[in-house]
Amino acid sequence: MYDPDLRAAALHLAYDDRPVIEGLDVAVPPGRITAIVGANACGKSTLLRALARLLTPRQGTVRLDGRALHAIPTRELAQRLGILPQAPVSPEGITVIDLVTRGRSPHQTWWRQWSKADQQAVQDALHATGIADLADRAVDELSGGQRQRAWIAMAVAQGTPVLLLDEPTTFLDMAHQVDVLDLITDLNRRENRTIVMVLHDLNQACRYADHVIAMKSGRIVAEGAPADVITPETVEEVFGLRCQITNDPVSDTPLIIPIGRHHTGDNDRQWAAK
Repeated sequence: MYDPDLRAAALHLAYDDRPVIEGLDVAVPPGRITAIVGANACGKSTLLRALARLLTPRQGTVRLDGRALHAIPTRELAQRLGILPQAPVSPEGITVIDLVTRGRSPHQTWWRQWSKADQQAVQDALHATGIADLADRAVDELSGGQRQRAWIAMAVAQGTPVLLLDEPTTFLDMAHQVDVLDLITDLNRRENRTIVMVLHDLNQACRYADHVIAMKSGRIVAEGAPADVITPETVEEVFGLRCQITNDPVSDTPLIIPIGRHHTGDNDRQWAAK
């Protein structure tokens, strides 16, 4: 896949009369995995929605390959940019293969109906996500991890060079979280897809992302490689959390160790009591 250029400039985003993001500039590194992190209500998902054209900016622009998103026809945009929202809901009784097949909808027109290429894309997506054996199962009968894989398979079948994921590990246990993040990494490394995902877990962001964007109150506090962004000072500024950072012995990435009120040293007890 080619290296897409997705960026926003002077972005102002709001819900009704409540501003969330004001004057934000961001450029997504092509062919890499970017994780957006920050405390609740800091604007992470709002930014992702704007990058996906699900939220219209009050001011500023989002551009893909130099073109404003709103100027790109919907079908063309859906062929170049896919999004997996938080906790997507599937139609009752739909099977896995029917759900994944919907990912090919942007490629269908009145003069181009279902083709062998579409069929191959669906089969490739099922195999890439490891759910080919679940193709005939109903989505609502699957476990949380299997269901998330089915949704990711639909996005894979869509064949977009850019994939936006809003908290893809929400509601999953630890094993399924790692499973899904490993799958996302496979897609990036094998197919050079540009991936942007909102994550809550800082350690997962450090392990799986090439580029981290740390947000607070609608602005970017820091961005760059995990080792450069995730520092004790940044974590305290963004999350209001004191921590120590060491090296993850498995992934050789930053490992955040929170310091809570009940786990401080003797020298910190006075500070913790404030």
